[in-house]
Amino acid sequence: MELAIIIAVVVVALVFDYTNGFHDAANAIATSVSTRALTPRVALAMAAVMNFVGAFLGQKVAQTVSDTISPPTGTHGLTIVMAGLLGAITWNMITWYYGLPSSSSHALIGGLVGSAIASGTIVHWSTVIDKVVIPMILSPLAAFALGFAAMLAVMWIFRGVNPGRANRGFRIAQTVSAAAMALGHGLQDAQKTMGVIFLALLTGGYVAESDGLPLWVIIAAATAISLGTWSGGWRIMRTLGRRIIHLDPPRGFAAESVAASVLYTTAYVWEAPISTTHTITSAVMGVGATKRFSAVRWGVARSILTAWVLTFPMAGLVAALCYAVAQVFLP
Repeated sequence: MELAIIIAVVVVALVFDYTNGFHDAANAIATSVSTRALTPRVALAMAAVMNFVGAFLGQKVAQTVSDTISPPTGTHGLTIVMAGLLGAITWNMITWYYGLPSSSSHALIGGLVGSAIASGTIVHWSTVIDKVVIPMILSPLAAFALGFAAMLAVMWIFRGVNPGRANRGFRIAQTVSAAAMALGHGLQDAQKTMGVIFLALLTGGYVAESDGLPLWVIIAAATAISLGTWSGGWRIMRTLGRRIIHLDPPRGFAAESVAASVLYTTAYVWEAPISTTHTITSAVMGVGATKRFSAVRWGVARSILTAWVLTFPMAGLVAALCYAVAQVFLP
């Protein structure tokens, strides 16, 4: 029975990873597609490959995710992890349906915390606050400010260059910045699924807390997120690429470069599972604001902000309900 539940948790975690891929595919490529630097299919293929590679570049974020809660060993603990995953997947699907680039990362952490609270399980609030909540607030602010500053620098450095020539050059440069963004997406988001699978294996007694991530977990998570990315996230791509602001190649390059830098910094220095969605969206707003503040469609931005604020508690609420339902069938 316990082995069957572990297998089910791993499968559901990989389903979450897949939904994360198609939900967040737009993070890496929407700006490049909207500026016509890359065609959609080429951009998706590149993003999928870079997602896969990025998943092998570190394990610190995975460790942070696995340290958020301490479920009891056995079937009960596995049920808590499963409920957290179901809460995250449900919120991902709701926001995907409405085309809102919400955070898969915060949906996952919110789901785990929600199911833990519902079950009376220990939540490591210091980890949640220091490595989830604080970065959740600071990373979008940093991306916005850095995006604004980076675009001002680009405008000043290339002020004497012919606009047509500059656009052609930045379209080529966007191939590199989009690849860097996709690599950062794999580095951040694939590890979150690895952390949940490791948590399930730890709860089931198949690994020790001091063990490293098994290779099959890394390969499975990398494959799932890559396949999800390849399947695309067209609804969210439209929101990120055009509805916030109509980007030109220099602004697309600046936004992607800033977002990628924030992803790498938080993964390696802060070990924080930040939202790639929050980061790139804020960077897009930052570079857009250099044109004029009215150029950013703040009504759309307000809807996105609402989804950001609701993600953590709503995913937690759904996870708590899933745990309550599971208790009926697995007393």
